[in-house]
Amino acid sequence: MIEHAIHWLLNLLAAPEVGLASVFIISFVSATLVPLGSEPAVFAVCKANPELFWPAMAVATLGNTLGGVVDYWIGYYAKKAFTEERSSRWFGWLAHYGAKTMLLSWVPGIGDPLCTLGGWLKLPFWPSTLYMAIGKGVRYLTMTSLLLYVPDGFWRSLAHTLGG
Repeated sequence: MIEHAIHWLLNLLAAPEVGLASVFIISFVSATLVPLGSEPAVFAVCKANPELFWPAMAVATLGNTLGGVVDYWIGYYAKKAFTEERSSRWFGWLAHYGAKTMLLSWVPGIGDPLCTLGGWLKLPFWPSTLYMAIGKGVRYLTMTSLLLYVPDGFWRSLAHTLGG
C-alpha cells in the first residue's frame, strides 16, 4: 500500500503539467532541515522543457528561499533550546557578519542550519531573506546551467550504466 502511494506521488510530481509545482515543493522541502537535494528536479524540468528554464529558476529560488524562511522562524522560536550553545564560534560569526551570512544558505550541509541560527539570533528578517534568495538563486542558475551543458550522450551513457 505504501509502495503504491509512493509510486503515485512520484508519477504525479513527474508529470509535465506539474513540473514547476514539483520544483517548488522539492525546493521548499530540501531547504528545510530534511536532507533532500533539489538540483536534480530543477535540472530534469529544464532538460525536458528548455522554455521553462527561467520560470524553473524563479520557482526553485522562491521555494528554497521560503524553506530557508521556515528554518529562520524555527530558529527564532527555538531560542530556549539553544541557550547553552550561545558561546560557540558559529554564533559569534553570525552576530558579527549579520544578515549577509545568509548568502551562504545555499551551501550543502551548513546552509539550512545557518538559516535556523540566523532566526535564533534574530538577524533582520527581510535582509536575511533577500540574501537567502540571492545565494539560492545563484546556486540554481549555476548548477542547472552547468548541467545543461553536459552532452546528452553522457546522460544516456550514465542511465545505461546505472540501469543495467
